[in-house]
Order: sequence, then C-alpha cells, then structure tokens
Amino acid sequence: MSENNKINWFPGHMAKALNQMTDEMKKVDMLIYVLDSRAPFSCLNPKFDALSVNKPVLYVLNKSDLADDEKTEKYKKLLNSKQNSFCIVLNSTLSGANKQIEPIMKTLCKDKIEKYKTKGIKINLRAMVVGVPNSGKSTLINNLCGQKKAITGDKAGVTRGKQWVLLKNGFEVLDTPGTLWPNLENQTVAHNLAIIGSIKNEVVDTNELALYLVKFLKLNYKQALKNKYDIDDDSSSDIEIIEQIANKKHYLLKGNEIDYDRTCFSIVDDFRKGKLGKITLDV
Repeated sequence: MSENNKINWFPGHMAKALNQMTDEMKKVDMLIYVLDSRAPFSCLNPKFDALSVNKPVLYVLNKSDLADDEKTEKYKKLLNSKQNSFCIVLNSTLSGANKQIEPIMKTLCKDKIEKYKTKGIKINLRAMVVGVPNSGKSTLINNLCGQKKAITGDKAGVTRGKQWVLLKNGFEVLDTPGTLWPNLENQTVAHNLAIIGSIKNEVVDTNELALYLVKFLKLNYKQALKNKYDIDDDSSSDIEIIEQIANKKHYLLKGNEIDYDRTCFSIVDDFRKGKLGKITLDV
C-alpha cells in the first residue's frame, strides 16, 4: 500500500454537462449550490464561479448531520460573507427542508419578483441546482417538490441529463448532473471528494483511500478511532492501524493474513455512513 496514485475523474458526460450549464445559466435567475458539509471547500468548483457572475447564489451546506458542527458554522459564515449570496445548513433527507429554502429563494430574487409584479406579469422564476456528484442535489429537489421527481442515488453519476421541475412557490428548478473540475490538480481535494463518494468507486483505489483517511483521523479526529475501533496508539503507523482494525473486525484470510481489501472498504464505508462520528475533511 502506498499513497502515490493520482485521483482524477472527468468523464465525457461531465464535459457535456458543463457546456450545457453554461448555456442554461443565461436563462436562470439564481443558482442553488449544493455542497457536502463534510468537505465544502473541496466541493467548490471554480467553473461555477465564472458561470454565476451577477447571479444570486444560495449555498446549501447539505448532509450536515454527518459533518463537524463547529466547522460547518465557520463555512456558513464564510459563504454568507460573499456578495449577493446566502448560505444555509441542511439535511435534505429530512422532510420540511423546503420550508427553509423557499423564502430565501424569494428574498434573493426579490428585485426581479417586484419588477414583474409592477408590470402585472406572472412568471415562474428559474433556479439552477449545481454541485459535485452525490452531494444531494436531486434529494433536495424532491424535498422542495414534496414528491419524487428527480432521480436519486447514494453514488456518483446518477443524474446524467438536465431535468426541469416546477415548484409550488413560483419557481422552476433545473437539476443538473454532478460535475467535478476538469483537472483535479489538488490531490487533497481529490481524496476528500473520493472519500465522500463524489468520485466513482470504480476509478479509485479504496486501499489508498482508507490509508489517507486513517492518517487524517490520526491528526484531526483521533477520538473517532478510539470510539469506533478502540484504537488509541500514537506510535502505530497508518498501515498498522488498518491491520489493528482488521484484527478487531476479524477480517482475515487463510493463515490469519490481513484482508486489506475488505478492511479498507469497511473503513471508508464507516465514514460515509457516519459511523465514525461527525467529521469534516476540510480543515
């Protein structure tokens, strides 16, 4: 096991989606930017900054139930400080999430709403929902609709095409495919995105990912290793910790050899399911 594999994933459908989103952005009134609270900085795509110039932006720190509350609040303040934007913290899987979002959408677009109102024109305003794969965009839209209209799934790359959905609050929202940067130069960002499930499992080495995650936990959330695996040993290397976890879980092959594949998958899976506690990867 080593840490030399470079992570990069930008399939053809993402390039096509970014081009389509560039065209659609001219037609929308605002942007709803869904970020995974466990790695909000890593989820920010520089391409979207160029797309959203002069458009109000609602940042949604989603999956907040899985993230470090203190760090989530810091990111909320940072994103709220951006001009013409607003940030909320949310768990979009809970019913009633739309009650937070709808009034903010109207506030961000109040000038345009008033403009049409004074002219006696009734029109649906349009919002584009963007974010990395598996950030919860479609789940959020379904919550806003009150019914399942957008395709969802707990893995990267479920939504492939654009979907317009009409809401009851006078808005139409466009669900878009999850998109990453064309080139993930920053490998810390790439690893964070892979750990939260925004990069397809088939294109990453889960063993490398688990090694990276264990090193991060040792430095930043040592208590998580203690609480989940009863490991509290500063002298052990990252690989030795994985071996200790394998022994505790009895993930062994014939001859009591470590089953690294099964152990590493379970460590990453434990993180994704929140079994390691509330953790934020961006520090």
